[in-house]
Amino acid sequence: MLEELKREAFEANQQLVKHGLIHLTFGNASALDRHWGVFAIKPSGVDYTALRPEDMVLVDLEGRKVEGQLNPSSDTATHRRLYLGFQDIRAVVHTHSLHLTAFAQAGRPVPVFGTTHADYFCGDIPVTRKMTPEEIGGAYEWETGAIMLERFAGKSPLECPAVLVNRHGPFTWGVDAAHAVEAAIAAELCAQLALVSVQLHPQLLPLETELLLKHFKRKHGPDSYYGQTREVK
Repeated sequence: MLEELKREAFEANQQLVKHGLIHLTFGNASALDRHWGVFAIKPSGVDYTALRPEDMVLVDLEGRKVEGQLNPSSDTATHRRLYLGFQDIRAVVHTHSLHLTAFAQAGRPVPVFGTTHADYFCGDIPVTRKMTPEEIGGAYEWETGAIMLERFAGKSPLECPAVLVNRHGPFTWGVDAAHAVEAAIAAELCAQLALVSVQLHPQLLPLETELLLKHFKRKHGPDSYYGQTREVK
């Protein structure tokens, strides 16, 4: 099972490269096995072209390295904090993709202007507050996770599986690694669309609530009807 977990994390990292969300060695993806309380994560600073499934590092939810010859990602504590805080997720993705990172650096949420956005996110993609000097100087990566949880207090993380860390960049998550990667791809597209839309129409208003909820709920939740109910051969 843990070999499969490493494979899942490896493939998630490769998908980020395939979809143009990775530059240099910025970013990482992890996948969690909640039964064993262990997650597999990309090793720190390793070029994606040299990455192999066996390079994935296994870390438990107490932060101890369980298996691996390499050091885990420097963002490991952030992933761990999200896993502990969001009980319904099993994968986390972090990138420095161009448009989402621009919104994060500006400290701006990604507004919902259209149905493309609403298909994945039930509202704006939020941005956290800025970190304090004490948070930056202390357990920085752990506190990065904590301010994301703070931003989602009282909200479902699966209704908006993405957040921007102020001055830093985007994190996404999902019920498995494939969904976390899909959220990262969709969020980057939404950020690009939002920027172009505002250039075309600077006074553009957010999407109407009725249309937002219609598009989100037809793909998510108990009354969803998007897609197939059985495998298509």
